[in-house]
Amino acid sequence: MRPVRLEGAGISIAADVGGAEDGPLVVLQPGGGQTRHSWGKAGETLAERGYHVVSLDLRGHGDSDWSPDRLYGFDRYLDDLVRVLAQFADGPRYLVGASLGGIVSLLAVGENRVRADGLVLVDIAPKVEWSGASRIGEFMRARPEGFASVDEAADAVAAYLPHRPRPKSNTGLLKNLRLGADQRYRWHWDPQLIDEHASEAAVVQVGTRLEQAARALTIPTLLVRGGLSDVVSRSSVDHMREVVPHAEIVEVAHADHMIAGDRNDAFNTAVIEFLQRIAQRTPAAEGASDGRSP
Repeated sequence: MRPVRLEGAGISIAADVGGAEDGPLVVLQPGGGQTRHSWGKAGETLAERGYHVVSLDLRGHGDSDWSPDRLYGFDRYLDDLVRVLAQFADGPRYLVGASLGGIVSLLAVGENRVRADGLVLVDIAPKVEWSGASRIGEFMRARPEGFASVDEAADAVAAYLPHRPRPKSNTGLLKNLRLGADQRYRWHWDPQLIDEHASEAAVVQVGTRLEQAARALTIPTLLVRGGLSDVVSRSSVDHMREVVPHAEIVEVAHADHMIAGDRNDAFNTAVIEFLQRIAQRTPAAEGASDGRSP
């Protein structure tokens, strides 16, 4: 995987790209407040299996540009995805999105903004639990003054994710932090974006839009739910089965909302097995079973 800059809708998007350029395209979009590094080994694993992997930082996140007007409506992210996909060959393509990235992926396909041959939603569904969504918003709003050290930021993450074993080194956290002129570390996102997505009204509004998009899905779809998730509940899964009867559901035990970070191996296995099956059913994806895919 190598870092590149891609053209978004009037801004520059940071991405890691790797794998076979003539392989099926897999676009990874992370959740709100996350960066392209949140997927763990998923991008590298897919690239090793012969997929052409594009792992994005959403606008306002990580190394991607912030919106010049500091606005981050869902259609901004959709416009970016449309522009990014236009820069790659029109072959077999699969969208994998976690949380906010999953919302963007589902809307893009369900509202016929992009063409895709398969969709993976990572702990996001048309119906989500407000209690879980609000907990994410509270974490993102906390500590606007930043942190005096990386260790202090790691303490905040440990308190937010008590189920996750604490890493021996905190250096990996640097990818999710930016050092300000005041020598304090802050999370690597534009703080302006939080209120646009983390209010109860925003969750209800996008839920209605997501359900309409989900009911329009005809492509193979996989929902990967974290067994410990308070965002996608069992009720959310039942609703998903109702609005997308053909969807496959995989639950990853001992994983919270950020599944790829909690159980990376289990997550990779679930996604790769799904892509392998649907690639065999995609007429345009003849190359997906000739050794370039698992």
